[in-house]
Amino acid sequence: MPVELSNKYACLIPLCPLVASCVTGSFLFIFPKATRSLRRPCAAFNIFSLIIAMFVSFALFWKQAATHSIEQFLWAWIPKSNFCFKIGLLIDPLTLVMSILVTTVGISVMVYSDSYMCHDQGYVRFYAYLSLFTASMLGLVFSPNLIQIYVFRELVGMCSYLLIGFWFARSSAANACQKAFVTNRIGDFGLLLGILGIYWITGSFEIYELCDRFLELYNNGIINPIFANTVALLLILGPIAKSAQFPLHVWLPDAMEGPTPISALIHAATMVAAGIFFIARIFNLILILPPTMFTISWVGGLTTLPGATLALAQKDLKRGLAYSTMSQLGYMVLALGIGASQSALFHLITHAYSKALLFLGSGSVIHSMEKIVGYSPTKSQNMFLMGGLRKHMPITGITFLLGTLSLCGIPPLSCFWSKDQIITESWLRSPYLGLTASITAGLTAFYMFRIYLLTFEGDFRANQIDFIGLDTFFPSENIINSWGVAPRESFTRQINNNFISTKDMEQKEVMEAITFTTPPIIESDIIFDKAKAIQTHSDKRAIYLQESNFSMILPLIFLAIPTIFAGLIGVDSIKEGASLDLLFDWLIYPLSFSENNKHFENLIEILKSSIPSLSFSIFGLLISLKIYGQIDKTFNKNNIYKERETKNILNTFLFFVKNWSINRGYIDHYYNIYFVQGLMLISKLVFHFDQWIIDGFINGTAASNLFGGESIRHGKNGRIPEYIFGLIIGTVLSVLLVVDLPIPPLP
Repeated sequence: MPVELSNKYACLIPLCPLVASCVTGSFLFIFPKATRSLRRPCAAFNIFSLIIAMFVSFALFWKQAATHSIEQFLWAWIPKSNFCFKIGLLIDPLTLVMSILVTTVGISVMVYSDSYMCHDQGYVRFYAYLSLFTASMLGLVFSPNLIQIYVFRELVGMCSYLLIGFWFARSSAANACQKAFVTNRIGDFGLLLGILGIYWITGSFEIYELCDRFLELYNNGIINPIFANTVALLLILGPIAKSAQFPLHVWLPDAMEGPTPISALIHAATMVAAGIFFIARIFNLILILPPTMFTISWVGGLTTLPGATLALAQKDLKRGLAYSTMSQLGYMVLALGIGASQSALFHLITHAYSKALLFLGSGSVIHSMEKIVGYSPTKSQNMFLMGGLRKHMPITGITFLLGTLSLCGIPPLSCFWSKDQIITESWLRSPYLGLTASITAGLTAFYMFRIYLLTFEGDFRANQIDFIGLDTFFPSENIINSWGVAPRESFTRQINNNFISTKDMEQKEVMEAITFTTPPIIESDIIFDKAKAIQTHSDKRAIYLQESNFSMILPLIFLAIPTIFAGLIGVDSIKEGASLDLLFDWLIYPLSFSENNKHFENLIEILKSSIPSLSFSIFGLLISLKIYGQIDKTFNKNNIYKERETKNILNTFLFFVKNWSINRGYIDHYYNIYFVQGLMLISKLVFHFDQWIIDGFINGTAASNLFGGESIRHGKNGRIPEYIFGLIIGTVLSVLLVVDLPIPPLP
């Protein structure tokens, strides 16, 4: 029997990781050497504190499942005669579900980080940041009012800034954390204006209270509809930035500069989930505003499809997963916009476990690849330098495949059930949104299975020169795209200009030419003549690949369980259209064994009704399997030249898609031109105005006083009689001007 706790103990859930973070950070600041020598106990302390929070969450979960009660515990913070602002805890089904999600994923990330960050000098600092990050998110989900939500959202943003830029000595990481921070400030500024507007309308910050007041005032016609929708859209601007929705999504791919465990936490349970949670929290408020709901649905739709297209041709493993997160978050926002709030929350949970599994799996791959290609992200995260890793890392490969199939929407894995429900609801609301969601499902299956095949199947390609950066599906201008080596017709010209030629090289010299430090320019025919030697050398390097240790494998196995079964839990009540207040019904439904037959019948019915949407996913998966499944067997030198000789509409389109994906949809480029460069131009104009006008006026006044004083100084000789004579003359003239003397008449 589960232990029942009073809901008052809910304060322990955010408090435990907060205390752990403060204690760890304080000891690191006061006793840095002693704390670093006790790094493992510090990590254990942080993990144990989050485990306590997880057990309290589960205990309250079981109690909430039995009572279905909603409770608030409030304490007066700013007591005034006409205004009293309170802080406290709000405990309802949505709160506890999010609490379980954050704590379980957080524990997995912390256990995983012990091995992933074991050689890093900032090991203890990393755990302090992790605990603060989880505490901030837990504080956000328990917040009963908008001000408290805003404060914890800022803490979440600050922690993301610290963790994305954890390796701040790397310029790319420093720029990425600044980009994330500034982009989210845009959304948070809109959110702040929306909070002030909603208080001006309702006179309250309490979530349940202001929703009821807003609904009553709006139905009575007291609120101007235009103003009401404007305030609601300002509130939604915060989630658009936090959840990486178009056009404020640009920070998400750059956030991959942080350590991989942070990517898992951000993309699964904390920062991006905060935006979806906030929309769900105020869902009753925006539900009565059709223009706002329409805008939200199309923001989600415009994020879902472009996010999938941006992931199609990515070479970086983590960046491909990042764009996948952007696309899946678009699904959730789309569902919220069409009124399917429970489907959105269902997909939030299933996607969180699947994406955490995928990111931690990618971290396991990167950790192993770094032993071979070095610690450069451009090498250790390049999927074209991988291949065949499942043979050497079977547990990582199998768990990564489970996460991939789940995200592709293949039954009975978890994301299938939630994604299918969103697609079905989309077709019922709008054929355009339904078509967008369905096409995105096919694209998701294509690029996710592409990621898996390039990473885990085939032969290890780290030293196969003909594979590096080359995509057999998306055409490229260069044969070796990642190093920028010119096409075949340019080889002769370059060789004649004393570049490297392998014509007379022995096998050993060929091996020395194929390095990761210098882009080799090698005569293409000789490359394929030496293919056997290259493959032999590649296999020798592949022996250094090995499965990650237990502390990295255990979280993968743990997260694989909800990746497989989490979707099955939510099927029945989703099918029956349960409301948001009955969220626990579909979470605890399998415990009712007397309804197993009905449950099974509903599963069969849902599988039959999901055939149209499932066909898109299977079609995309089969295309990916056809193209990338036999990449090592079908690739030869003729493929390269055939690709360059065949110029048709399909190749042109594929080349455009590749450029679109690699260049991030050109959105960052235009942002740089119109916003970054524009702000820099305005800053330069302000600088020159300050330098030449403001400073010029001040400096001119000072210079005139200086020159005037100098000229007067040189006109004086210091003789007192002359000064007295001048004083007398001046006095007489002054008297003559004041006194009215008679003027004699002219003769």
